Amino acid sequence: MNLQETKCPRCGKNTIVTDVESQEVCCSKCGMVIDEKTDDSRPERTFADSPTIKSHTGDKTSLTRHDRGLSTVINPFDRDSAGNPLSTSMKSSMTRLRKWDSRSRVKTSDERNLRQALLEILKLKEKLSLPDAVIEKASYIYRKALEKKLIRGRSITALVAASLYAACRESETPRTIREVAAAIGIKTKEISASYRLIFKELELKMPVTNSVSCIAKIASNAELSEKTKRYAIDILKKAEKQNISAGKHPMGLAASALYLASINLGGKTTQKDIADAADVTEVTVRNRCRGLKQII
Repeated sequence: MNLQETKCPRCGKNTIVTDVESQEVCCSKCGMVIDEKTDDSRPERTFADSPTIKSHTGDKTSLTRHDRGLSTVINPFDRDSAGNPLSTSMKSSMTRLRKWDSRSRVKTSDERNLRQALLEILKLKEKLSLPDAVIEKASYIYRKALEKKLIRGRSITALVAASLYAACRESETPRTIREVAAAIGIKTKEISASYRLIFKELELKMPVTNSVSCIAKIASNAELSEKTKRYAIDILKKAEKQNISAGKHPMGLAASALYLASINLGGKTTQKDIADAADVTEVTVRNRCRGLKQII
């Protein structure tokens, strides 16, 4: 049936209505459903937290927000629904409402703690160029630590860094504890202590870091070619089969494989360049090269 028609094909009455919520076109007299897939013609809305996202139902929930994104947001622009500016008295009323709305969102000390911690996690996301999945996991780990009262008497910054490092380890994202410490501005020793705490108390199960996953990061920092990366991956796979890589630091092993691959392909990369790109020492690169040379 053409939806432009207004008569019901069953009863012949002019009682066709459109239900936007259920996305159905039906007859209000006999109840016959004419169409079940109508387009939502309501205007799309944008949200203060995600101004680029347009939706009919609301912004998605996220663990990276202390209220999971379910709170009401008062429009920060002093305009009404028609776009006209508000009067002076109404502007002062809206300013007062926004102030009390922001105060009422965070009531307990745990909520204030969580809000501050999640803001720190979002800052680290930009500094370390981490994907959303890692940030969601880090927020989940910190929430669990907060539920078990692990934050009492400890630094929020250190526990945030430890949660983020644990999320990187669990998702096999190549970020070292030194990089996290440098991004957040605290000592590695503090992050290590907090990481051991949450690892034990939350009973986390971390996968063994694969040195192959570190190849892309080091090669990008050292500006090596794709051919060198593939050659280095072949070296590491052969090393795993011969159990040469067992117990070795993954970043150091990947750096050594890239150095040997670059040398064999006629490159002019030095051990210092590779060591700086991998954030390891030149001694580590030389020591790992001794074992990998047997494979080549």
